[in-house]
Amino acid sequence: MVLVRGLLGDVLRRRRLRQGRTLREVSADARVSLGYLSEVERGQKEASSELLAAICTALDVPLSAIFAEVSEDLAREEALVLAHPAIESEVVASAA
Repeated sequence: MVLVRGLLGDVLRRRRLRQGRTLREVSADARVSLGYLSEVERGQKEASSELLAAICTALDVPLSAIFAEVSEDLAREEALVLAHPAIESEVVASAA
């Protein structure tokens, strides 16, 4: 089982880092607490659609682009798990 919240967090972090922005900058622009944004990026919190929209606006990226990237990552992870079933427990453990 691949956790979507972890993949979503990874995508948001990659987008933020590509822009050379800090968590503090994005959290201020999105009007989201720094701690909560950090937890979302680490896959520890499920982000609501409103929160995701605010983060995407702060990053100036369409939500659909984030979901497309998450979908690509999910397909890659699923293919890995199908090819190597023993990896699944490692993927789940690393997301915890």
